[in-house]
Amino acid sequence: MEVILLERIEKLGQMGDVVSVKSGFARNYLLPQNKALRNTKQNLEHFESQKAQLEADNLTRKAEAEKIAEKLQGLNVTIIRAAGETGQLYGSVTGRDIAKAVSESGFKVDKNQIVLDRALKALGLESIRIILHPEISVRITANIARNIEEASQQSILGHAINTVAEDKEAENQTENVSIQNDEDSQEPIPGPESPAEG
Repeated sequence: MEVILLERIEKLGQMGDVVSVKSGFARNYLLPQNKALRNTKQNLEHFESQKAQLEADNLTRKAEAEKIAEKLQGLNVTIIRAAGETGQLYGSVTGRDIAKAVSESGFKVDKNQIVLDRALKALGLESIRIILHPEISVRITANIARNIEEASQQSILGHAINTVAEDKEAENQTENVSIQNDEDSQEPIPGPESPAEG
């Protein structure tokens, strides 16, 4: 089926392009969400008459998305899940889970805006792409851990804690870092002065 795109769609085309897509994709996604029109002479004339308004609306939505992207850039969200000793999750983390975590951070994000390259089935730090507008996307970090303490250790270490032994080692490393930070922040205490020999 040939359709006229009403906005830029990734891997498909720009606004105003006439593209050929599978009928199901057009009927179930593009047409109901007003992202495209069927390619007919009447719809083409309608698009041409509305093109300036569509472009203005697109620029407004893009500006709003850019503001949100600035705030979202570098966001870290923590997702707590049960996992085995090897770090394998019991289940997986979905786009819905990530959207919920981002929403709890104060941003309105829909599960359809989350792009997962693969299923998230292990503990660790994952880079997640969020599409805010067809032309604007942002990356956040999802920290998938068994509990809050483990999540903070993973943030400090920069990698997943998979086994109990690694968990103990990470605790020691984080304690060493906090002790070192405490030592750096304290001023040296002068020792007792030796009595002057006379």
